[in-house]
Amino acid sequence: MKLRITGAAALLAFAASAHAQSSVALYGTVDSGLLWQNTAAANFLPIAPKNPNLGHIVRFKDGGIYASVFGMKGSEDIGGGYMIYFRLQGSFDSGTGKSGLSDTANTPALFNQVATVGVSGPFGKFDAGRQFAPMTYAFVATDVRNAGFFGSVLTAWLTMNQQGGWTGSSTNGIIGALYDSNALVYNSPSFYGVSVALEYAPGGVAGQPQGGTRESAVLKYSNYGLNAAAVYYNGHDASPFTYAGTTIAATGVNNNRFVYFGAKYTWRGLSVSGSFGNGRNPANPNGNLAAGIASGDFDMWTGGLGYRFSPAFEVTSGIYYVKDEKHNQNQSTSYVLGADYNLSKATTLYAQGGYVSNRGTMNQTLVYGQPVAVGKNTAAGMVGIRHTF
Repeated sequence: MKLRITGAAALLAFAASAHAQSSVALYGTVDSGLLWQNTAAANFLPIAPKNPNLGHIVRFKDGGIYASVFGMKGSEDIGGGYMIYFRLQGSFDSGTGKSGLSDTANTPALFNQVATVGVSGPFGKFDAGRQFAPMTYAFVATDVRNAGFFGSVLTAWLTMNQQGGWTGSSTNGIIGALYDSNALVYNSPSFYGVSVALEYAPGGVAGQPQGGTRESAVLKYSNYGLNAAAVYYNGHDASPFTYAGTTIAATGVNNNRFVYFGAKYTWRGLSVSGSFGNGRNPANPNGNLAAGIASGDFDMWTGGLGYRFSPAFEVTSGIYYVKDEKHNQNQSTSYVLGADYNLSKATTLYAQGGYVSNRGTMNQTLVYGQPVAVGKNTAAGMVGIRHTF
């Protein structure tokens, strides 16, 4: 009897200990600024006659560094070095309070960025649900501008999507992906700085095993001040828009492929980065946007230079070049300079400016979410504040 009581007491003590190691937290960021830009367009379609230059714009703009977000996360230590966790996160416009868009056109979602449950342990970590695609983290790690919303590898990559026909009405890109729904992602532990991330997202299309599927792999290295990454992304039925009232059906066609190689080296306060990316539509490399078939054979070259003058103050710059391999007249180069000053661990002031030379049908943006005129040189500047809680 004494043994039973002792065993029950031990079990209760273990349960209480496990419960004490569970946690749930609310968190978020508000990022707001004032944007000036000398050209504008109604949307991101690269068709100048149907998408004319609307002229100068001055506006309140959310997301000068990254989007404003609100979320919750929790974890439970289940022993043996294993942890179960969840995360729910959605973006919102700090100017209007509206939720961000999902991967369904013109449809907002509360947790449009992350809605995952996962497990971590000695094997690494495994996440299931809607989440940032692994290539997103590769962008951040290999760009001096940290793949920010103003003039970075992110806005250069978005240019390829815009040229392919992405209208900005959803998060479902046509080349690569910033987010993937229904995704299963494994991240390995780091071995001497080397790690891998593997992703598979089933499409769930009846009668078509490859319909809407996504696969990707990222090889990463991080050590001795060097971050390097190689990305392979492949998707079926990337159809982010409805053209002329017709939505492209999910038939398993392989029409979304993106490869990327990038590196950033930091020595003391100095950072240097460079990368190359290629996006294409394997099913129809020439494309026919007028018929609703996205083109896709674009090269992206980037370079960056930054210096941290103090723990609180950093200046970064970048050059981002995008070229349409099928139509040589379509080329774009942006030049960006930015400065961040940390008032505290939670609050950052920023000022940034840029100039982009767009030729042919190019419409490389200077800030995420604000279209520029097709084929027009554009200048923009933004000042703002970012606060996390």
